[in-house]
Amino acid sequence: MIKNYPYKYRDFARISAEASLAAREQGKYWEMHDLLLTRSPALDRSSLIAYAGELGLDVEAFTASIDSNAHAGEIDRDIALAESIDLYNTPTFFINGLQVVGERPFEYFKKMIDEELTRTGG
Repeated sequence: MIKNYPYKYRDFARISAEASLAAREQGKYWEMHDLLLTRSPALDRSSLIAYAGELGLDVEAFTASIDSNAHAGEIDRDIALAESIDLYNTPTFFINGLQVVGERPFEYFKKMIDEELTRTGG
């Protein structure tokens, strides 16, 4: 499960979270996610709308979604959750209750998951 935690001191973090969720509405969350990572720091409104066009999204619906902050409630809930567990770094992963902060290679996660499966008999 993915949660949003837009850093309040980072330009365009909030609208980028809105953009990823607006893309999710049209079945393109991961595609938008990848564009946001590779195109950063160009994450202003007009760039986000251009990315929506690149992905073949309904640009009018996408724009209406980000302009209305359609996902503000979901984003606010995600922020409250992060703060309630003292999470202040992204990315942060939880695997069977174990916290992993920061990017890690696939092998790291595979080893950790395999160890947890062995430990729990899964």
